[in-house]
Amino acid sequence: MTATDDDARQAAVTALVRLAASPHYQDRADAGRGLASFADVSAARPVLLKLVLDPANTFVTQETAEALFRRGDALGFAVVSAAVAAADDEHADHLDAALHAVLGVFERERDAAVRICRELAQDPAQPVEVRDGAAALVADLTALRPSLSVLN
Repeated sequence: MTATDDDARQAAVTALVRLAASPHYQDRADAGRGLASFADVSAARPVLLKLVLDPANTFVTQETAEALFRRGDALGFAVVSAAVAAADDEHADHLDAALHAVLGVFERERDAAVRICRELAQDPAQPVEVRDGAAALVADLTALRPSLSVLN
């Protein structure tokens, strides 16, 4: 990645962080979906966690969580794991809905998510809330029966 690419990515994150502070839930949901693409940028992660636990509108919670689950990587799952550990009942319901919406279709995607979450849950370098949330996600994911599975 060139310095110009890095500058452009940082500018995009800066703009999305500003959008995440909007009083309008649609803007915050857009910011969450957009920032999920930049979860590798350190400035995006605390804002993503705030959006996943949006205190004013659980639409923002669900849209941001779905975008993070769609990443299919440890960065996305780490943010959602931290949110799972801190979520109240209403947010937990929307996080579960996001999990089902994204990972409830293909068995191979669910299985990959289980592997990633197991690694996060066992990684001593991760904060305790990420480890605890990832362990909870493993339990939820292993109970999930995707619509489409590969027949052997």
